[in-house]
Amino acid sequence: MQVPLMGLVLLFASWVGTGLTQDSTINTLYKDPKQYMNTRIKVLMDQMTLEEKIAQMAQIDKRQVTTETLREYSIGSLISAAGATPHENHSATPEDWVDMLNDYQRGSLSSRLGIPMLYAIDSVHGHNSLYKATLFPHNVGLGATRDPELVKRIGAATAVETRATGIPYVFSPCIAVCRDPRWGRCYESYSEDHKIVEQMTEIINGLQGEIPPNSRKGVPYIGGRDKVAACAKHFVGDGGTLHGIDENNTVIDWHGLLSIHMPGYYHAIIKGVATVMVSYSNWNGVKMHGNKNLITNFLKGTLNFRGFVISDWNGVDRMTYPWSSNYSNSLLTAINAGIDMVMAPPNITEFLNIITSHVMNKLIPMSRIDDAVRRILRVKFTLGLFENPLADYSLVDQIGKQAHRNLAREAVRKSLVLLKNGENDNSHLLPLPKKTSKILVAGSHANNIGLQCGGWTITWQGINSKNLTDGTTAGSTILNAISTAVDPSTEIVYSENPDDALLKANNFSYSIVVVGEPPYAEGSGDNLNLTIPEPGLHTMTNVCRSTKCIVVLISGRPLVIEPYLSAINALVVAWLPGTEGQGVADVLFGDYGFTGKLPRTWFKTIDQLPMNVGDKHYDPLFPFGFGLTTKPIGSS
Repeated sequence: MQVPLMGLVLLFASWVGTGLTQDSTINTLYKDPKQYMNTRIKVLMDQMTLEEKIAQMAQIDKRQVTTETLREYSIGSLISAAGATPHENHSATPEDWVDMLNDYQRGSLSSRLGIPMLYAIDSVHGHNSLYKATLFPHNVGLGATRDPELVKRIGAATAVETRATGIPYVFSPCIAVCRDPRWGRCYESYSEDHKIVEQMTEIINGLQGEIPPNSRKGVPYIGGRDKVAACAKHFVGDGGTLHGIDENNTVIDWHGLLSIHMPGYYHAIIKGVATVMVSYSNWNGVKMHGNKNLITNFLKGTLNFRGFVISDWNGVDRMTYPWSSNYSNSLLTAINAGIDMVMAPPNITEFLNIITSHVMNKLIPMSRIDDAVRRILRVKFTLGLFENPLADYSLVDQIGKQAHRNLAREAVRKSLVLLKNGENDNSHLLPLPKKTSKILVAGSHANNIGLQCGGWTITWQGINSKNLTDGTTAGSTILNAISTAVDPSTEIVYSENPDDALLKANNFSYSIVVVGEPPYAEGSGDNLNLTIPEPGLHTMTNVCRSTKCIVVLISGRPLVIEPYLSAINALVVAWLPGTEGQGVADVLFGDYGFTGKLPRTWFKTIDQLPMNVGDKHYDPLFPFGFGLTTKPIGSS
């Protein structure tokens, strides 16, 4: 869409009338850190053209820009979509990341006003796009720990490892309240219970730093160069869609929305969260990306949120079907609804032209543009980007350091939920003896770091690969962890899918079967049957029929297990534990006890869904909060 000629003439006249042509003398007071932030924002905005303001409202895929683009347009933000690494190399080093970001940033700094761009990435379970970063359990596992202080420490470790590559902005935490495990993003949700989600917003204090006492409610806070701007997502009701279908319609009344899906946002805003991302989903048929009542009136008004609101990836495009079929009207609706930054507009010049036209035709008020830019600049100034726009290598030694590996291992231990331990109190299998004659380790997930980490790992969907990333040298996979944990005299036989001949020819003391889901992300993970995928199901039933078996389930959600439960001697849910598989062995062999509690209701049959704690007809296989406990070996 092209701006009408008369609109361009008026736009040029407005720039000339303020004296802000390319030849103007620039007042650089906004670069002075001694000035009040509001003064800096005003001085800068008073000198910005309409085009420069609108460009600040765009977050562009880094694969679609050059340094020349950044210099010419003064674009507000760039994003590395999952898998978009330096030189498209998944093994890129931290130094490669820093160099790439600095190249882009120098383009932004060479623009007329030198406004630094804000680089963003999905660090959702650690710096998950970075090779050899520490990867923590996904949120569903952290919800099982019931440990907000642990989650805060994970936030701090994630922040410093992300910032070590020069990136100051992360799309985390996801504070969805997943009400149906058929949803492909359920593992990104801490729990079906909003109270646990509220507690886990403590991660914001780790990511951004502890907000000082008596700070103004709703104002973003970022506490240093080892911290990042966080993003509470996805506003609001994303976890409540019908049948768990991604980006679908959440049907719930106002009271239900406020009591179930909104509380996490109250807590995030009190903690000074810098940004909020809007959900793809609808609320009672109204697209959230166009819901002015919730975004402007409630989030920015009632909750007094002073950071900026960002769309989801192509979220404005997806307001229509087919996508982008009326992009001009979608932009008009989304910006007027209160979205401040648009993620991944398909074409920057089209984006600028459309919004400029809407402003010149008085369809988008100038006050709305100014509100958006003011919020975006507030976050940039709070981050200190104007003082320190370029990154360096000074934090590279923080990436994957042993203290972070130990923290991830602790998180794995605390996330494990023991659902069955023998048939009665006299037949417990766990903890397992380290010293025995021969054990079998089986299953597709026993020796596969990619399956262990799940989606949002190096790439968007994750990868089924044994060489995806590195955990602790000796204990990255669960098989390696078991090998390290047992006595040297214990013989380990590993077979991913053992046949009957192997099972009959050996007298195994016990078998550990590690099976579960493949990696997935977002709608690709929507699943209406929730069965254990093959060949894992066959492996589990075959081994458990032949030997005493402990099943370790690697999954982002409850799966159908009731038909097989009687044949399983012990059942452990390990969720998606990340790189530190030793945490699983720590608890299986009794160095630590089981303490995790279900963050989600475990259903009997799929036709019970959705079923959540507190429902009138609540008849689960294992109720919300269930989890058997064991004591460490040697404790009284």
